Amino acid sequence: MLQNPSVKNWLGGIVPAWTLLDQDSFEALRRPPSSRASVITLARDFSPDEIGQSAVARNTLILLHAASAGSGLKLTTTGNLTRGVVAEMIDLFTWPGFDKADAFRFHKVINEPDFLPLYFVRHVVESIRLVRQYKGHLKITHVGRQVLEDPARQALQALLFHTVMWGIDLNYLGRGLHEGWPQGDVGVLLWSLSVSANDWQSSDRLARMCTIPINGVLEAQWDSGAMAMQARVLRPLWWFGLLEYRRVEVPGKRFEASHFYRKTPLFDRFLSFDIKLETAAGSRH
Repeated sequence: MLQNPSVKNWLGGIVPAWTLLDQDSFEALRRPPSSRASVITLARDFSPDEIGQSAVARNTLILLHAASAGSGLKLTTTGNLTRGVVAEMIDLFTWPGFDKADAFRFHKVINEPDFLPLYFVRHVVESIRLVRQYKGHLKITHVGRQVLEDPARQALQALLFHTVMWGIDLNYLGRGLHEGWPQGDVGVLLWSLSVSANDWQSSDRLARMCTIPINGVLEAQWDSGAMAMQARVLRPLWWFGLLEYRRVEVPGKRFEASHFYRKTPLFDRFLSFDIKLETAAGSRH
């Protein structure tokens, strides 16, 4: 694969991290973590401070507490949370990259689909039945109430992360670009990030170091692969507190910027891998 001219041109001299893996480890990383033997382990003993470092876990608890009060959170006839509930959650949520003043600069009122942090968290927790719709309200379930207390709360990050990365379609985050790629190989990608993102790296470089390219990425007229990687993997990892992010403006280009990411200490605390590397003689190139 790496000798393919299109692949070599896209990589631009970068050797992907996953080429270091032996074949068995590579294939094992393509399977989701499970309760049985797995090469990927998610920490299930997060402290309150560690939960607080994950915007997804932190705001999930906020939403669950709100849904546990009274009759729950009121829904519109179309099934979205009402504008009043959305306004309340905007005041309660803190989210990387979200600025309340900027949000209201373009909208006098904000509907649920317009407030991505709430829309994202609500649909994740609903997909794993921590909340449910009942008589025009979003109500906490019995399982959701358990999550509010230890030991289930300590495992909340693992539950949410497993759901987001392996359980639901994140296609909407990338606006349909490349039909969900590279989410299908997220295990390989996460291991590759574990050895590639110790220092600041640009999103386009990480796309080449960590993903397995497809024809649509190789044939694109612009770097759509880096955009899909950022939308479906890098930004969600930022939301989970596993990556740091910084934006660097491109001199002389008002609306262009470069995007850089690196691991936080929480990354290696949360994710561990039991893999083997190829010997030099058997390296897959």
